[in-house]
Amino acid sequence: MKIQKLLTPFISLIVLAFIAVSAHAGYSKHYKSKDIVDIAAGSSQFSTLVAAVKAADLVDVLKSDGPFTVFAPTDEAFAKIPKATLDNLLLPENKDKLIEILTYHVVPGKVLAKDVIKLVAAETVQGSKVMVTTNHGMVMIDNATVVKTDIKADNGVIHVIDSVILPTS
Repeated sequence: MKIQKLLTPFISLIVLAFIAVSAHAGYSKHYKSKDIVDIAAGSSQFSTLVAAVKAADLVDVLKSDGPFTVFAPTDEAFAKIPKATLDNLLLPENKDKLIEILTYHVVPGKVLAKDVIKLVAAETVQGSKVMVTTNHGMVMIDNATVVKTDIKADNGVIHVIDSVILPTS
């Protein structure tokens, strides 16, 4: 009986510790880190980009370990493309062209803004190089202006651009 009285507070402490650890584990799962696709899908400014990535079957690639640097056009950037052209690109028969355009927006590796400004060009996943220029403090990727930098993801980084860039090949 005496041992039971001594052990009861100890057992209660262990049970409370177990409950606390379990609750914390559930909390951290709910607020887990995000990859590039999760971040883009969670932002209303990238709905067209997310639709294009889905149409090109690139979701799994951009959810993989990477790391990747994505120059992500906003919905406003996609709006600069004629609607008929964009709609046509999203058709299944134009998947290869869409993949070519989207992978031109992706550079292998994690290239932060402090590193981008040191570049003149960067090899893309598509195989061509994007040109990088700096003019009056603004960084340009081909003809697109970088408007927001260093959105960090588990598998890379996103830099927001104001235009869709197209490979020249």
